[in-house]
Amino acid sequence: KNHASFEEIAEAMGKLMDEGKIRSWGMCNDNAYGLAASCAAAKALGCAPPAAMQNDFSLIDRRAEENGVSEASSAIHENVGFMAYNALAGGMLTGKYFDGLPPVTDDPQEARARQTLRTPRGRMDTVGWGRTLYRYRTAAAVRAAQDYKKLADEYGMSLLEMSIRWCQSRPLVTSTLLGHSNEQQLKECLKAAEARKPLPSSLMWEIDRIHMRNRLPIFASERVGKDWDGEGEIGERIP
Repeated sequence: KNHASFEEIAEAMGKLMDEGKIRSWGMCNDNAYGLAASCAAAKALGCAPPAAMQNDFSLIDRRAEENGVSEASSAIHENVGFMAYNALAGGMLTGKYFDGLPPVTDDPQEARARQTLRTPRGRMDTVGWGRTLYRYRTAAAVRAAQDYKKLADEYGMSLLEMSIRWCQSRPLVTSTLLGHSNEQQLKECLKAAEARKPLPSSLMWEIDRIHMRNRLPIFASERVGKDWDGEGEIGERIP
């Protein structure tokens, strides 16, 4: 209700480009239909189509490779660059939340939670982001991340390095948006992102094997209320 149409958005973006206020425009958190429809509307109006699509993408969220976004954004179709955000799954794929205290919003002990708030490990240890990022620490997501951690250990690299290098290697991904909570993590992210040697094919296959056993963990939950009225734990609609 009251949402702008694809045509209205394309026309507004085209006007801003004509006025020299922006060089290009992009989309975020949309699907293959939204991307294709946006491009079609822009072309029909004689406007520039979106130049980039920014979506959640990581080892534990590969939806963009399975829901048509990869094909729609490819160079032979709409030719829209794909920007992967949360490649470290809100910090879960650094391993820093595996041990020690639970994130703030999961901790039943208020005094301990307040102490964590004073010395947060990252966004999971804040109230606002802690709730928003719950999808990365469902029981299924934690199991998947821990399985990936064991695999990274076997291949002599950190989970962070493996996560970034895997993301960089995907044909879908044009650019990986790096996130960090401290200077040391930034250095590790940059080092992983600058690596040119591909991950071993045997490692890539083992990653896929874990994925096939736990395909979309961020939307899985062992806490399902009878009165949730068609919604999952993080508010997504259940079709």
